[in-house]
Amino acid sequence: MQVTPTLNEGLKRAFTVVVPSADLQARRDARLAEVAKTIKLPGFRPGKVPASLVKQRYSDSVNAELLEEVINDATTKLFEEQKVRPAMQPKVEVTSAIEDGKDLEFKIETEVLPEITVPDLSGLKLTRLGAKVSEETVEKALNDVARRSRKFETIEEDRPAAKGDVVCVDFVGKLDGTPFDGGTADDVNVEIGGEGFIPGFAEQMEGMKAGEERVINVTFPADYQAEELAGKAVTFDIKAKSLKKAVDPAIDDELAKTIGFENLEQIRKIITEQAEGEYQQLSRLRMKRDLLDALSEKTDFEAPASMVDAEFNQIWSRVEEDRKAGRLDEEDAGKDEETLKADYHRIAERRVKLGLLLAEIGRKQEIQVSREELLGAMQQEAQRYPGQEQMVFEFFSKNPQAVEGLRGPILENKVVDYLIELADVTDKDVTPEELAEIPPAEL
Repeated sequence: MQVTPTLNEGLKRAFTVVVPSADLQARRDARLAEVAKTIKLPGFRPGKVPASLVKQRYSDSVNAELLEEVINDATTKLFEEQKVRPAMQPKVEVTSAIEDGKDLEFKIETEVLPEITVPDLSGLKLTRLGAKVSEETVEKALNDVARRSRKFETIEEDRPAAKGDVVCVDFVGKLDGTPFDGGTADDVNVEIGGEGFIPGFAEQMEGMKAGEERVINVTFPADYQAEELAGKAVTFDIKAKSLKKAVDPAIDDELAKTIGFENLEQIRKIITEQAEGEYQQLSRLRMKRDLLDALSEKTDFEAPASMVDAEFNQIWSRVEEDRKAGRLDEEDAGKDEETLKADYHRIAERRVKLGLLLAEIGRKQEIQVSREELLGAMQQEAQRYPGQEQMVFEFFSKNPQAVEGLRGPILENKVVDYLIELADVTDKDVTPEELAEIPPAEL
């Protein structure tokens, strides 16, 4: 194999590779011999098909397989010999295909990972925010539990529905005068002023009496999950059947038993533990953010443009989705597209640099992702698709790149844990509201 470097500029590298015809011929003859042992053709015993016929019928397919195999082997060998660490999948251009008596020639273009010097990590100072679970938080959660267990009693008084009342209704939703899928239901309890329905749906039932019929107009939110209804104006034919009032059960041991617990104290304990877990996650998220901000100031290497572009494209696709759905925050919504792209390109560059730095720290500290950790991540992913778990595992078994997509975040978190252990950490008590505040994105 003959390798000729053709580009060495910044992080860009390019090579021309020539594989001698003799090497190709030997590998092709060996592959055709393997094929001859297994093929079955009328008039010939297995393994007795003439080599000339095998070559005539299977040369093209063997050449295609051989081309991919030779390029992969040659590329791997080239990168090892040239000590090239590609940042992304290299671009390969075949300039001379496999033919009898001819050398194979192809070009490889790639970006390499930069040389990364791990900065001095001593002196890192971090603040670990912490919040205590208040009695008010527990009581609010208990009230939510009671609310989900509420019962409805019919109001016998002949009066219109007021805010806080519950109207039992039948309804038919129509788009352009035609009923749409999922828009029809009977005996639905709708609380006037309550949540859980399309904005404007419950509010327009205020004042209805049992037996009354009404047509209301509503518009589905732009980000509604059913795309065919998102942002659409529709009507609902409403028939009020009865007026009810919601009765919340007493918050006591009897309520706990009706929902499967031993007593009220057990529910309190579970609520407190769940809240503490959420606070701990928020605390770690805030500390990780501060750590990454500190590391970002220490990065002084060039990020591969291909990696930055790939990261930016992922970010920008989500930004465009949010913009179409009207979900952009007020600050971003006020920017023109050029400014917005520039901002998110800087974020993409920051993310790539931090990812490379964390990976380099992990490599030098020999921090590894275990098989058990990967399996755990696969199981978590599979749990997102009930009934399709086996398909998810099969997908990962056939797609090594998808597995690497799970490995990256695990490794990053392990390196972050390592750095937090190194840092001088100061604990600070804050309110749950202060803990939940998300600082603006770093540019």
